[in-house]
Amino acid sequence: MRERRLVRPVTFVIALAIQFGLASAAMAHKPTVTATAVCDAGAPVINFTSTSWSPNPLEGENPSIQIYLNGVLATTGAYVYPGNSFSGTLAAPLGSSATLHAYAAAAWGNGAAGGQYTSTTVALPADCPSIGTGRFTGGGNQVRVGAVRVTRGLTIHCDLLLSNNLEVNWGGDKFHMLEHLETVECSDDPNIIQAPPDAPLDTLIGVGRGRYNNVEGYTILFTIQDFGEPGSSDRMGIRIYQTSNPANVVLDVPLQVLTGGNLQAHYDQPHK
Repeated sequence: MRERRLVRPVTFVIALAIQFGLASAAMAHKPTVTATAVCDAGAPVINFTSTSWSPNPLEGENPSIQIYLNGVLATTGAYVYPGNSFSGTLAAPLGSSATLHAYAAAAWGNGAAGGQYTSTTVALPADCPSIGTGRFTGGGNQVRVGAVRVTRGLTIHCDLLLSNNLEVNWGGDKFHMLEHLETVECSDDPNIIQAPPDAPLDTLIGVGRGRYNNVEGYTILFTIQDFGEPGSSDRMGIRIYQTSNPANVVLDVPLQVLTGGNLQAHYDQPHK
């Protein structure tokens, strides 16, 4: 009887140890992400750092870590030894808080399968309105990027407060962006001459959500550039995909010169 009492607890402990070891191994392969939100030039931004589960070479490396902001793919990075971490800055969305996800899209350096993810939620500064300094319009004829036609009246602001208008039509399909952007980034490249008229930007990169053929749940990532008049050198790139499944891309037009129309950068109008 004593031998039975001893054998059963030992066997149970060994089984637990094995289960715990397997669970620990599975949990070990997991990215981490930390974030803080601050005001930068009058606009809220999110500074983040994503780190591997291990600082060691190979086992903690991963060539594709995807960072999602409120469910939208915002950027990607790689864990490379030494350090096995990377950082970045994202324009903050509307709201009082935002959630970031770090997703291991590829296998780890030691051959372990990817698919792990983690998340963090960060409070956004309430006293930091996102006030932009410029805007883009699409005037004149229809704006065309290859065979893709962008409806006249394109208006995109360099902030997350004002409403925006962007509609894309191609081959019987259409996408209409909702009035507010998810993220927006405006810049002024000294190598691009966009005047006239003078404007504080020549490039705008935006991410928004909208309806594809009147069905909600799609995201648009677009870049627009003003290379001056008469607009024959202006450029635009468009990527539209299903928000819940970024691999389901319904339109992908790399950044390229317009075949018609005009993209015009301006100083922004006062907020109403």
